[in-house]
Amino acid sequence: MYYAYKYRLKPSDAHRGELDRHRDICRQLYNHTLYRLNEYQDEHGELPSMTTLRSELPDLKKWWDGLSDVYSKVLQTVVERLFDNLKGLSKLKENGYGVGQLKWKPPREFRSFTYSQSGFKLDKKGGQTVLSLSKLGDIPIRLHRAIPDVHKSDGSCAAHQKSPISEDDATLKQVTVKKEPTGEWFATFGVKMDREPPELPENPEKCVGIDVGILKYAHDTDGTAVGSLDLSNERDRLEREQRNLSRKQHGSNNYEKQQRQVAECHADLRRKRRDFLHKLSNYYAREYDLVAVEDLNVKGMIESPSNSRNTASAAWRTFLSLLEYKCEREGTHFVAVNPRGTTKECASCGVSTEKPLWVREHSCPACGFEADRDANAAWNILSRGLEDVGVGYSESMPVETALPVDTPVSAKRVVEAGSPTLKERTASAVSE
Repeated sequence: MYYAYKYRLKPSDAHRGELDRHRDICRQLYNHTLYRLNEYQDEHGELPSMTTLRSELPDLKKWWDGLSDVYSKVLQTVVERLFDNLKGLSKLKENGYGVGQLKWKPPREFRSFTYSQSGFKLDKKGGQTVLSLSKLGDIPIRLHRAIPDVHKSDGSCAAHQKSPISEDDATLKQVTVKKEPTGEWFATFGVKMDREPPELPENPEKCVGIDVGILKYAHDTDGTAVGSLDLSNERDRLEREQRNLSRKQHGSNNYEKQQRQVAECHADLRRKRRDFLHKLSNYYAREYDLVAVEDLNVKGMIESPSNSRNTASAAWRTFLSLLEYKCEREGTHFVAVNPRGTTKECASCGVSTEKPLWVREHSCPACGFEADRDANAAWNILSRGLEDVGVGYSESMPVETALPVDTPVSAKRVVEAGSPTLKERTASAVSE
């Protein structure tokens, strides 16, 4: 199992200059490798192997002085990055998408470089934690959360923080240094856990179905309704900054400063949204043995002319991706079911009833079952998830449990650092 740990770097002005220089050298090497790949294909009629292009790096250093200033492993990962992009294009082509060719990278599109296996370590110097990068120096880093206390293959200590993960379980494989559009630098560590994921329970006891939406982001079969995150103030600020950017002269210093302001607004929106999705998905993955959700075609929904902005802002696909890997980590069944008809079907008798979007209550004309529209959909999702796993139906039927919806949980309370809101909400519901 692989995990990523992302931290903010605090480089000095000198370090910023060197980081930018190394990043630009890697970008130029990427473009040169792409040129050599196309040239080789024209001469031999086939693509060269990654080993062939990597073997040319020592000869390049003889006439390209800048390459000697960059760690050799970093240069090798640049070549690997090009071939990874080629594999991505091939997969898209196999799936029926029309793809073009790889293009040269301008400076704004090449923002990172990677140290793989060696050339980096975390250390304590001058009373602060620093990230030591070969041929770059010691860069202060803000370790806002614990990272596994691992030892790399060369025996050097990789971290100096306590962690619940033992040294024998984790191996620090690589670190990617990236410059965000805001001008901030981050380091993302790739950690490999030398252990198998927890086994999935054969007979899951705590099962939940989740229906996602716009007004209520998540409504589950336990009666928990989590409101959507209100980002209206952040969007208003973004629109103001974008209007200011449109008034600046393109390419001027004021234009570049305003560009960073717009980038900071985008980063603020993205950070708050992902924080909310991480905490919500983490709750469901840890509290339940089986989680059933809809396998939504979010791309198609965004392309629809109706409500596409709110659909994109909800980031349902991101939520499902986070929930899936967290369930794997916690040993929880994750089931993505066919979403067709989950809103129309009655959770009690299965009769389909047409109802427009503005109708928020489900009332079955066949059996008389009444419930909140989202609660009814959540029960249908859970039923399909249990069928897919082969567990069978829950002992308690929706007629008995999916009655009045309890007070929804505000998204603001969910995103509070370390907020136990959902757990308290569930505990109070059980006690009642």
